[in-house]
Amino acid sequence: MTRKRLPVAVGGVAVLALLIIGLIQLAGSSQAPPAPALLSIAQMRARLSGSPPPLASLHAQASELLGGGLPALQARLASLRGWPVVVNKWASWCVPCRMELGVFQRAALAQGRMVAFIGIDSGDAAQADGRAFLRSFPVSYPSYWDHSGAAGAAITDSSFTPVTVFYDRGGAQYIHQGPYPSQAKLERDIRRYALDA
Repeated sequence: MTRKRLPVAVGGVAVLALLIIGLIQLAGSSQAPPAPALLSIAQMRARLSGSPPPLASLHAQASELLGGGLPALQARLASLRGWPVVVNKWASWCVPCRMELGVFQRAALAQGRMVAFIGIDSGDAAQADGRAFLRSFPVSYPSYWDHSGAAGAAITDSSFTPVTVFYDRGGAQYIHQGPYPSQAKLERDIRRYALDA
């Protein structure tokens, strides 16, 4: 009897140790990013009023999900040459994308008079999914619907989400894989790769 109880006891201790390690790692991890702002699109536009025309045209399409795929997205990026640009690839089903949305809402409001923000809804099965997501969590810039994922892969050089691409005024590109945990980290990269580059 003692021999049979020993493996069970050792197994129980091992499971308990793994549970404790997991709880310690969870407690030591960074805090969750802030929830999406409770601002309406009209309030966002009001905060960004007076932006230069190329950026104002983005704010006029706040939270819209635009069609046209890669050609439309490339044309928009071409129209923004000379401006710092941040492109965020997301999907409504992507949990890390949802977690970082509040970060992008706040950064786009803070930097939207100097930096162009654009989204790519890459891989949603239906355009209605992306539209519903943007109605629930509005942003001050438009996104392009990319059902096949081809536009997102072409722009971000990745099939994963979320991915953020920074363009400086000269068009140089920097790609960040994974979510942004805080507005401070996103704005640091905006300064480093889009504004100061």
